[in-house]
Amino acid sequence: MNILSISDVVIPAIYSNSIRARYPHVECVLACGDLPYYYQEFIISSLDVPLFFVRGNHDPEIEYGDGVNRTHPHGGIDLHRRALDFKGVLLAGIEGSERYKPRGRFQYTQAEMWQHVWSLAPLLMFNRLRYGRYLDVFISHAPPWGIHDKNDRVHRGIKAFRWLLTVFKPRYHFHGHIHVYSPDTITKTLFEQTWVINTYGHRETKLELP
Repeated sequence: MNILSISDVVIPAIYSNSIRARYPHVECVLACGDLPYYYQEFIISSLDVPLFFVRGNHDPEIEYGDGVNRTHPHGGIDLHRRALDFKGVLLAGIEGSERYKPRGRFQYTQAEMWQHVWSLAPLLMFNRLRYGRYLDVFISHAPPWGIHDKNDRVHRGIKAFRWLLTVFKPRYHFHGHIHVYSPDTITKTLFEQTWVINTYGHRETKLELP
């Protein structure tokens, strides 16, 4: 399956009339947060494929504009604390980043992130019983602890995500949140059995699943 993953920054080549010509083989879009809702809606309508999303720490509760007030990208499927089967690919997601402000929507303490991940556990166990595996693709905004993250509190990874990768062994983990400014920045890392991919901006990936 060919997927287009996006996060954090609007890409002019995607937000254009040429998007269908550029990505004719994409079967679904994974949005990893901090993106305008209208941008995601444009992608849905242009490519006519499903878009699965989680929110980032900079996403608004309400996006105002064009006479429409959006609380999410219309037509998109929110993966936060959900597990879904899309054409035989098992998906799950968790929104947000580590909390670094007293107030702020879509920011969570490490303990709260553990609660989010534990809420997925029964769903993933059911996947194991039904499909013989827990999970194929995990998406989040923040990276896992110690992989692609940084030392400052704003960009620290999530400990519960690293545990999820170890226990449930998805083939892929797509995340955003960590901006990439240098071509030598590591954006793809194999952790145990999982390819952890920083999809800052955009990335097209052909999923290779057992």
